[in-house]
Amino acid sequence: MTLAQDRPGTTSPARDEVFGAHEGGKLATGLTTPLADARDLSIAYTPGVADVCRAIADDAALAARYTWAHRLVAVVSDGTAVLGLGDIGPRASLPVMEGKSALFKSFAGLDSIPLVLDTTDVDEIVETLVRLRPTFGAVNLEDVAAPRCFELERRLIEALDCPVMHDDQHGTAVVLLAALNGACRVQDRALRDLRIVISGAGAAGIACARILLAAGASDVVLLDSRGVVDAGRGGMKAELAAVTNPRGVTGGIAEALAGADVFVGLSSATLPEELLTTMAPDGMVFALSNPDPEVHPEVAARHAAIVATGRSDFPNQINNVLAFPGIFRGALDANARRITDDMKVAAATAIADVVAGELSPTNIVPGPFDPRVAPAVAAAVARAAAAGAGC
Repeated sequence: MTLAQDRPGTTSPARDEVFGAHEGGKLATGLTTPLADARDLSIAYTPGVADVCRAIADDAALAARYTWAHRLVAVVSDGTAVLGLGDIGPRASLPVMEGKSALFKSFAGLDSIPLVLDTTDVDEIVETLVRLRPTFGAVNLEDVAAPRCFELERRLIEALDCPVMHDDQHGTAVVLLAALNGACRVQDRALRDLRIVISGAGAAGIACARILLAAGASDVVLLDSRGVVDAGRGGMKAELAAVTNPRGVTGGIAEALAGADVFVGLSSATLPEELLTTMAPDGMVFALSNPDPEVHPEVAARHAAIVATGRSDFPNQINNVLAFPGIFRGALDANARRITDDMKVAAATAIADVVAGELSPTNIVPGPFDPRVAPAVAAAVARAAAAGAGC
């Protein structure tokens, strides 16, 4: 379904369907206890609720049992990097956050609440969430622009005693790693032996580079608009340059792709078809920009053995919904205080394992509606946390 070409003020069946589905918002609260008569009222509200309040006042740990806060995910955004729309502000971003909350409920059975904040100041966002901490049990950061998203996530992890994850970074990274694991199994290859090129050094690209290195990749070359990220860069990219590009590649995408086994596109920059011919045999192309991949999947398939995109109308969709619901569910099940690299790698392995017996070049990851995924990811993340990775 494509609405981007619809002009303001025009209508179409598809556009009308979308707006109809959003009428009044996509979320509503529900009851877990009956409220049909005076007795129900006395139990759910006054006077019965006072007993529960007194108990929590005496022992704050009881809030985890007698309120929903322990299992509630706050989906937080400032609206500065929304989908492909950019900086559209908090109010315009709210439909996305409502949708994210709907996914949490549908795929992992977790309640969540969207919080869009009318500030881009990191100090103010951190202070707001610290003060709201009694209300929720985890924070999913969403659609926060880079590079501010890195500082915000780091500051919140330090300030809050609960799981925090910026899904635009880590959800993408986990599913990419899962897909690469699946592709390696199809081709009977090892991650450590692959030459991997990541085009795009924003939030997702940096997170992908880091998780691949954590999982054992030994040759990752990262590019941004200036070319290969090398030791001459400053700040965070200097840190990445120190652990990537072991062969000392210089130049741009043409130089990086020569002899590469894997291309990962996270930049929206067009990849010329002729450069695909310079990759190593049995190459893998992950053109993940959405809705317009760096190279069309049908074009990529002329040269690569395995092709994946972010789109739902081609095989091997790299979709974050495979990761974040189960990751948060597992972290909360284990009472983890952090979501660590080990937990993310465990999630990626679990996603790949779901289709271990069904692998093919066009089926390297499960589909987004595969009911096996979220429980498998949650269990793997909980085990990693219990082993000491995040508790």
